[in-house]
Amino acid sequence: MKKNKIQFMYPAIFMKDEDENYQVIFPDLNIYTTGENMTDAFIAAQNLLKTFFTYVLKYETEFNKPTKVDSLIPKCKQNEIVMIVTAEIEVEAE
Repeated sequence: MKKNKIQFMYPAIFMKDEDENYQVIFPDLNIYTTGENMTDAFIAAQNLLKTFFTYVLKYETEFNKPTKVDSLIPKCKQNEIVMIVTAEIEVEAE
């Protein structure tokens, strides 16, 4: 059976906490994850986004469109970084 790929791109805010771990939030989706360092946090964010959209596509759930990064950056605090995270989901072609 043929598969199609759908790519999702969402901004995530990465915050370093007092324990030197990174908290990651997707403000448009109200989901979050953590990582021991920036690399772990980014990988966790990719996995979370993929899991989220796998569920969304399977159950045909509604979701918010991504906010433009330019509108998030001015709202960030000094210890916060905005990055785009992507997830590619395979779906069966009809």
